[in-house]
Amino acid sequence: QGPHLKEEEFTRAVALGLFDYLRKSRTKGFVVNLSGGADSSATACLVAMMVQLAVQELGLEGFRERLAHVPALQEAQTVRECVGRLLFCLYQASRHSSLTTQQAAQSVAEAIGARFACLPIDVQVDQYVQAIEHLLGRPLRWETDDVALQNIQARVRGPSAWLLANVLDALLLTTSNRSEAAVGYATMDGDTCGGLAPLGGIDKAYLRRWLHWLQTIGPVGLGPIPALEKVTSQAPTAELRPPEAGQTDEGDLMPYEVLDVVERAAIRDKQHPIECFRRLRVQFPQYPVEQLAQWVDRFFRLWCRNQWKRERYAPSFHVDDENVDPKTWCRFPILSGGFQRELEELAHYVAQFKTA
Repeated sequence: QGPHLKEEEFTRAVALGLFDYLRKSRTKGFVVNLSGGADSSATACLVAMMVQLAVQELGLEGFRERLAHVPALQEAQTVRECVGRLLFCLYQASRHSSLTTQQAAQSVAEAIGARFACLPIDVQVDQYVQAIEHLLGRPLRWETDDVALQNIQARVRGPSAWLLANVLDALLLTTSNRSEAAVGYATMDGDTCGGLAPLGGIDKAYLRRWLHWLQTIGPVGLGPIPALEKVTSQAPTAELRPPEAGQTDEGDLMPYEVLDVVERAAIRDKQHPIECFRRLRVQFPQYPVEQLAQWVDRFFRLWCRNQWKRERYAPSFHVDDENVDPKTWCRFPILSGGFQRELEELAHYVAQFKTA
């Protein structure tokens, strides 16, 4: 009981899921692409708390016994040593990465006791770009090839993380959340690389609130992780465009609080665009009706366009009554009419407010 019951339950449910997956799959640890952002930091912290909570429950000897298939763990004498032998965090920096995110990633890894390394990717990115420029006979420019130039950076990070996980006989965790999955805000074979998605059933709005709680309060018996302040103080960004572009996730999509409400209305409650729009007007009266309608339109178009991505996402934990995993929860056709008629009805409906 208490004001933070949901945060406590989420932490312990995912930690238990990670422990069971580690034990039953007989993998020898986890690898996380730690970008210094909210999702990857949350994933890394959940692995660390998996160790802490398991040792609290089983004792250090019992913990090692349950994971007897991990030889490196058998000599660990402290919880921190256990985390270091089970979790490897990799920060893969490009020329668009900031010192802020690198310092945030390193601070979080150090705070939880994980192994940490920084791996630059510019050489590999440039090799791919130059090869395609030669093939096409023209340069690739941000003005004309924006999405492709973003995606190649995310995809270059995949092979290195997979290779590290293979060498360590570990499981690569993908850090995508449910909000990103709903609108396809992820690069296939890039940041979606991994065999398990611990955050795949959680929306980004809640995740950001949970991280602030973890930074300042934390689970009973474990306490906070103050190093997360370097993460929570940032605006979420993929850092795939040049810094002068001022890229943010919410700028590309919509405010995460709005996205969560639209997704819940459209997917869980199966409401049509006009019904979603009406709900937003009630919950977010501070935004103009045209902006709210634009966000509803954007959600439905992105949802329909990106079902093929959700078909390929790694399995995730089901921790509430909302999930977009088509393998076990939310079926939707890969190709559809895209709610075209319903979105046209929404446009006509909103036009009435302009003439009123």
